[in-house]
Amino acid sequence: MPSAKPANESAICDVLSAPRSSTYITAAGGDKARAMALYGWNARIAAALMLPSHFAEVSTRNAASEAIATVYGARWPWSSGFVRALNPTTGPAYNPRQDLLNTRSRQPTTGKVIAELKFKFWQSMFTARHDQRLWSPHILALFPNASGMTAKQLRGRIYDDLDTIRTLRNRIAHHEPIFTRNLDDDLMRMLELIELRSTPTVDWVFAMEDVSSILVERP
Repeated sequence: MPSAKPANESAICDVLSAPRSSTYITAAGGDKARAMALYGWNARIAAALMLPSHFAEVSTRNAASEAIATVYGARWPWSSGFVRALNPTTGPAYNPRQDLLNTRSRQPTTGKVIAELKFKFWQSMFTARHDQRLWSPHILALFPNASGMTAKQLRGRIYDDLDTIRTLRNRIAHHEPIFTRNLDDDLMRMLELIELRSTPTVDWVFAMEDVSSILVERP
């Protein structure tokens, strides 16, 4: 994902819109050339972060699905006991129970449901509500590299990591600036979350990711 110098910064600023460009122009002290270099870098680092984010989300949601299946069976999306165990709402904008009901009505298999449930659903699974049935008995086996942590501590850490990753992903999805974030920390959270689950997987992601190299190129 190489860097490239724009030929006409003013024209690009017009295309991006004045409100969008202004964030970068302000950060660059009014210099449009520096602003567009920062914009391009922001876009490149955002794209690069999607690779470790992908593996962090998939590995964690699969671990959660495995725990749920152990307790509620392979067809857990259709388990009335599991539906009752879900919090009907975690706030004004999201209802994990309704998310599951809506998703399972459209998808015929557990695998399809897993892929379609919102990221927020998987984060909501890592709350104290599910400690007794899911996490106290199973979380340490599902994340075998979490040495020195209790089940409760590990569950809390995973919740916090998922919250950070979800916030970052939402900004990336809406093409928002992320250059003010501690992106080194964001990357480390993703990689450490993958490592909790699987050393071979995190080694592979380390070999593929280019976030580290783009970070040092920041304008």
